[in-house]
Amino acid sequence: MYVLAAVAGVVLWWLVYGKLRWLAALLTYSLFRIPAGTSLGSSVEFFLYDTPKVMMLLLIVVYGVGIIRSFFTPERTRDMLSGKSELFGNVLAALLGIVTPFCSCSAVPLFIGFVTAGVPLGVTFSFLISAPMVNEIALALLYGLLGWKVAALYLVTGLLIAIISGWVIGRLHMEKHIEDWVMQIRAGAASGQDETLTWHDRFVYGWDAVKDIIGRVWKYVIIGIAVGAGIHGFVPEGLMASIMGKGDWWSVPLATIVGVPMYSNAAGIIPVVEALLGKGAALGTVLAFMMSVIALSLPEMIILRKVLKPRMIQVFVGVVGGGILLVGYLFNMII
Repeated sequence: MYVLAAVAGVVLWWLVYGKLRWLAALLTYSLFRIPAGTSLGSSVEFFLYDTPKVMMLLLIVVYGVGIIRSFFTPERTRDMLSGKSELFGNVLAALLGIVTPFCSCSAVPLFIGFVTAGVPLGVTFSFLISAPMVNEIALALLYGLLGWKVAALYLVTGLLIAIISGWVIGRLHMEKHIEDWVMQIRAGAASGQDETLTWHDRFVYGWDAVKDIIGRVWKYVIIGIAVGAGIHGFVPEGLMASIMGKGDWWSVPLATIVGVPMYSNAAGIIPVVEALLGKGAALGTVLAFMMSVIALSLPEMIILRKVLKPRMIQVFVGVVGGGILLVGYLFNMII
């Protein structure tokens, strides 16, 4: 019964998804009567096409990963990371970050849970970097909007930044730079909730993930696509290439710095990335901008300050920022 419903749902999703471009053009040029070939028409068509496309991608990916997540509760994730050798723990933590929920609002309790459970500090940071930056939303949208090559490059480089940054932070032995009150907390017992879930429960869990995640990110999606639509329609061809192109050495650090004060997530920033690339910006520069917005946002630093002392925050920003700059220059050099 569940299998038949899932197959019917995927077929319906695919049929609707395949008609989105036709529907966007119909609404823009026939219903709204905006002249074709104008900046306004191009922006409106971009917005009407990308908004349902991004929402449908989020729907199917978040639902599928939500079911997978039902096997990885925070308690089980914490237990899996405890007691592992450090480098193996860095790799495992970065991989778990892909399928485990994490955002700014959950940073503090997750960090406390991992540290008090005895997870090495460097391993914890590998997870903290990977979870917001290399999650299913980022990968699904990059695949849907920019193709599998860009999604694969982002996956590999994001995981490398998380693994290497966590390993470096672990080598620095900076446990004394965690706030004292965090170290005084003892981890609670694991709930074992995942062991009692039936498949019906897991499908419900997946649907709850859809309502929770899309309920939180839809505003960012709309804003991001609106900004992207403005860039797509009104920014002259070649302008972004002159500002964010390969030729200027300062474009990568500037894009990284500009991204830090912004508060968005992958769902909101990727439509902007799509529009920037379409206007000639270099891939490495745009990836550095995107990673900076997601992994080094100022609001997230403020939240982490509750559990980390200023020196630890500085090292975190320095190590992750260095990795982002390296990715930006590397991709600008080879692509």
